[in-house]
Amino acid sequence: MPSPRPSVLFVCVSNRGKSVMAEGLAQQMAPGAFTASSAGTAAKIGAAPNDLSTAVLAEVGVDISTHEPRQLTDALMRAADLTVVIGTAARVTAPEGATVEVWETDEPSLRGIEGMDRMRLVRDEIAGRIADLARRLGSVSSRPRPVQRP
Repeated sequence: MPSPRPSVLFVCVSNRGKSVMAEGLAQQMAPGAFTASSAGTAAKIGAAPNDLSTAVLAEVGVDISTHEPRQLTDALMRAADLTVVIGTAARVTAPEGATVEVWETDEPSLRGIEGMDRMRLVRDEIAGRIADLARRLGSVSSRPRPVQRP
């Protein structure tokens, strides 16, 4: 019987941007490596995912449009094999029994890069880290697949 896949919980502040991007990319890129979910330290319950995040993931065939933000809890963190905090804006204190890793990410807006260009850079950095994580957890992964346009 195969061993169960590890679970990874991705976290950002609102659970409308980086963490849901990571969840969607992980589900596409590394479906056999681990299960992915996401939450926010100050989740915007009832809000839709960030429009730019949704658009840049659609470019690579990932649909996050129906994602519903959820609040991070100690129980979610303890249930996950690994909690990955994306960026330094979200502050997380690990409860006993939780494993937390922080991915310090580039912020293109600090260099004057905004809009879709910014979000593509964010997406691509997260995708690279997902690929690295999948390799660490023992599965081969791929880069996000661009949507083929006629």
